[in-house]
Amino acid sequence: MAVQEARQYGEHATACAGCAHCGRTGHRRAVAAFLARRDELAAGHGVPAAVAHSPVAARQWVSDELAQSARAVTAHGREAGPARLDLIRRGTLRTVWGAVLALLLAQALTAVEAGWTGARTAGLCTALALAALLSAAAHTHRARGGLLAPLAGEDNRLSTTRTVAASWLLLLSFSLLFLAVRLLPLRSPAETGTGTGAAVTAPAATAFDLARAAGLLTALALVAAVTVTARLVVTAGIAAGRLQKVRADRPRAADLLCDDSGRACLADVQYLLVSGAVLALAAVGLAHDPDRLPGVPWSLVLLLGVSAAWHLAAKCAEGVRPTIHSVVRSREAGDLDAPIRTGDDIEIRGRGFVPPGAGAPVPLTRLVVRIGPVHAHVPLVPVPGGFANPTDTALTVPLPADVEPGRVEVSVVTAAGVETNRVTIDVVD
Repeated sequence: MAVQEARQYGEHATACAGCAHCGRTGHRRAVAAFLARRDELAAGHGVPAAVAHSPVAARQWVSDELAQSARAVTAHGREAGPARLDLIRRGTLRTVWGAVLALLLAQALTAVEAGWTGARTAGLCTALALAALLSAAAHTHRARGGLLAPLAGEDNRLSTTRTVAASWLLLLSFSLLFLAVRLLPLRSPAETGTGTGAAVTAPAATAFDLARAAGLLTALALVAAVTVTARLVVTAGIAAGRLQKVRADRPRAADLLCDDSGRACLADVQYLLVSGAVLALAAVGLAHDPDRLPGVPWSLVLLLGVSAAWHLAAKCAEGVRPTIHSVVRSREAGDLDAPIRTGDDIEIRGRGFVPPGAGAPVPLTRLVVRIGPVHAHVPLVPVPGGFANPTDTALTVPLPADVEPGRVEVSVVTAAGVETNRVTIDVVD
């Protein structure tokens, strides 16, 4: 029966190649299988008798088994990637057109008593035009998630600064297009002749009054400068080896509020909240006075500037360069104190060995210790709910037999490709 169900599932998955549901189901099953296998090996079950007698061989076999299972999870996630991106694209398009529908319903309900006005018509036409442009942009970037493509950074995570800047740009675009549509009825055929430009110039000058819109333009310039500066800070941090970036499997909404490790980041949260609040007040100002560009008080611009400075300061302080503090011989209970010999386990103590976002099994398997001319992969040591080795501050690796006795240099290459400082140890026969 199990074989028949597996065959039916395989035939269904083949027939539904590219199906988002099948891709997510296969990925969830692979993740569940990996977690079950990890907990089983952590409990000491499932190790072959041929290697069970040797702790070093058993540990290496467990590490290789987990690495192979983790690669299967990654392969399933890669297969489900295009379907997930298409699902994200469809979701963003539904959100855009849902907003247009919500605007139409709100206008219809509020027009029951006040009546339908030209501003309502202009707002609806502007929303339809922007929704059509956004739909075209989503179709152009459909292979990268549609509208989320410009908002995702090189690490495949949603960028808080890009999202805030895009929101302000969208508000300014809506305001300009809305006022342009509002001014169209003012230009009649009789006014297109010579000497009648003042009839159109006066309303246009009032609508696009730069003195009133100075706060809005300053806010837009501020968030744009923050976006560019944040990118320069991240690029400089990566070039210096201080900031380690590991590519995410897909963008998530939580990226806007969290750091690369998935923990809530106060600097991102406050910048998003303050920017969203000021943006909402500007949108309310446009709705209250639809004949002019919305004005943003200078006090709110100052508040936005303080929030942006906090965000950039946190960006500058982010990251830590991976560093080895010491290398010692790993001692088991009952062992005698002795120098490091070939075949012993060495414990490397320091910081920054596991970059944020690299706690998944596949990035952990890319952690390498360079011992003289030998590159030793760090074994995965499972425990219930995670891994005991490697960690961000310590990792244990057996000293390979190819390492010659004498003074050798030890360094660590992280999953982000950053190499630590080198520490010299003495290996004896």
